[in-house]
Amino acid sequence: MEKQQNKFGNWLKTSLTARMLMIGILIIVLLIPLSYIESLINERAIRQESVVNEINEKWGNEVLLYGPILKIPYKTYTEKIITTSNAKENRTEKIESINYAYFFPKKLDMKANINPEEKKRGIYKTSVYKSEIAINGNFEKPDFSIIDVKDEDVLWDKSIVLIKTSNLKGINNQVEIFFKNESFPFLPKYEETYKELNTKISLNNLETSAIKKEAIQLLTTNNFSIKLNLSGSKQIRVIPIGKETDLSITSNWKTANFIGNFLPLNTDKITENGFNAKWKVLHINRPFQQEYFNSLPNLNEFAFGVNFMIPVDEYQKSERSAKYGFLVISLTFLIFFLIQSISKINIHPFQYLMIGLALTLFYTLLISISEHSNFLKAYLIAGSSVIVLITLYSKSILKTFKFPLFIGLSLSALYTFIFVIIQLENYALLVGSLGLFIILSIIMYASRKIDWN
Repeated sequence: MEKQQNKFGNWLKTSLTARMLMIGILIIVLLIPLSYIESLINERAIRQESVVNEINEKWGNEVLLYGPILKIPYKTYTEKIITTSNAKENRTEKIESINYAYFFPKKLDMKANINPEEKKRGIYKTSVYKSEIAINGNFEKPDFSIIDVKDEDVLWDKSIVLIKTSNLKGINNQVEIFFKNESFPFLPKYEETYKELNTKISLNNLETSAIKKEAIQLLTTNNFSIKLNLSGSKQIRVIPIGKETDLSITSNWKTANFIGNFLPLNTDKITENGFNAKWKVLHINRPFQQEYFNSLPNLNEFAFGVNFMIPVDEYQKSERSAKYGFLVISLTFLIFFLIQSISKINIHPFQYLMIGLALTLFYTLLISISEHSNFLKAYLIAGSSVIVLITLYSKSILKTFKFPLFIGLSLSALYTFIFVIIQLENYALLVGSLGLFIILSIIMYASRKIDWN
């Protein structure tokens, strides 16, 4: 029995197959802390998102602007046949109902001056802004002949003007529409919730009081103007409901991200002091009409504007780097295995385990340092610390200078290679595939003279 144990112990020490099995088992075991690290990264990212959303909610959420729209009620009639037991006594009754027509402006000119600023809570930060928006334009005379409604069936004296916005909380002034010598203040009325992608955008109505027929005639023959002072966060977007919509946004924000269905037309939009972006959208450029009867559709998907979010991609990059943890551990163990096989120096499984734990520690250092600094600096600090630690530890194991130096250079090249892949987007797969091919070629060349028997 004792001889069998000695044989098994000698086999573990001398057999290449036993060493490979032991290294494979250790790699599988180290996948457990790697999975916990990935969960930690996701948890920190969710925490960051919740803090940013809390700040934005208190300041004022993103702004989606949709209007002004002329809303006019009108009568429609349907006939209903009332039957009796005597067919000759059947009669037809006319039923009246009220519907609403919505007319978009002929010309819509919007100018916005937006000055964002950073808000911080702990280690997290987001961008919020105050804006001054001037809206000018005009309406065409409403035409009900499209649906064969007579003029006497149009309730002109109950017409209103409405604006839809996603951020009532952020309005900082009394909003009024001015035309000729008339002015009508807007009041909040009700809320509608539309689903947009995976989020919910709540559009609240601002409506004027009833506008008389004489005022409607003035509104459709004169230009109108509206001023809005809005506080918001994340982004500002508008829906181009004008037959001709012009939007101009100036800002001191230097990292502009233009979003939506339409991009600015001017090539000189980015300046040293921020940006000055201009859009022009014609009704022929968008797939919806100038008037709607009965109800308004959800036009959120046609909005465009500017995103002011501070790009926080440290968690995304950390998560991507953690996905290469299996590759880093495997290649590092393979380097030690080749050195062990070539030099005949015995490396204990515990020493492999310590090296593997040091490699997993890189990711916790990376995520914790990147929360207080940029990703590049965090990657350099975490990578350098782990490389130095493993190099010094391998010096105590291998008892020479050339092998630890080779290990340090190999780890440096490996971490550099992974950093390059993380930074790339369009060419990440190509560069990663070529890099792995080169690494495999080097390993095959280095292992060609090993006696696997």
